[in-house]
Amino acid sequence: MDTQNSGFKYRLLTEDDIGQVPLQHQGSPDEVMERVKTCGSSAMLAFEGNSHVGQLQFRPYIPDTTSPNGLHDPLYWMDFQGHAPPLPDKTLALFCYHVGQLHDTDERDPLYFGRGIGTQLLDHTLSWATASGFDAVVAKGLKSHPPLIQFMGGMPEAVYRSRGFIRAASYHDADLRSCLGDMITGMYGNNWETAFRTLVDDGVNLDEASEMAVCVLTIK
Repeated sequence: MDTQNSGFKYRLLTEDDIGQVPLQHQGSPDEVMERVKTCGSSAMLAFEGNSHVGQLQFRPYIPDTTSPNGLHDPLYWMDFQGHAPPLPDKTLALFCYHVGQLHDTDERDPLYFGRGIGTQLLDHTLSWATASGFDAVVAKGLKSHPPLIQFMGGMPEAVYRSRGFIRAASYHDADLRSCLGDMITGMYGNNWETAFRTLVDDGVNLDEASEMAVCVLTIK
């Protein structure tokens, strides 16, 4: 798969990419290699020319996964805190979107925000999952607040629903609520604090912002 949209190219991560593109939050190179061999890939990549500018990470779904460190561990994206419904054996779990990732760090270049990279990564991943014989796709759907989306590296529930996902369940993510509260009170000491204080100034309730939807797409 190698497609182009608005100057960006999208393709699956392959064995040849290991050591060449950012693997942050994907695990060790050996773990990524194993997923490529058994699942077909571990991420959909976005490029501008030869430069990596984003990726959507994914893994085969494992029921009852528990993150060892809340939202500060990649397994957070497959930890539905007991709220996921029974899913087919061959289900793909969507992890995090790294839009604007130029290097293997947490830094993101805002030049690439709002240019459709995230939704294109999703659409190409869904097309690949369908062609690869997956029976379902599961993801965490966030509230549609730009600072929240950018901080979490997630996707709004509304985008998933527009692609045919249904809300199978929802729950209050206490760990996310605690993290948002810490940022607003200045405990993190970074630029995200200003963004989240703006949310509060705009009347956004942090309890509402930390609600998580379990979004499921059944592939027929």
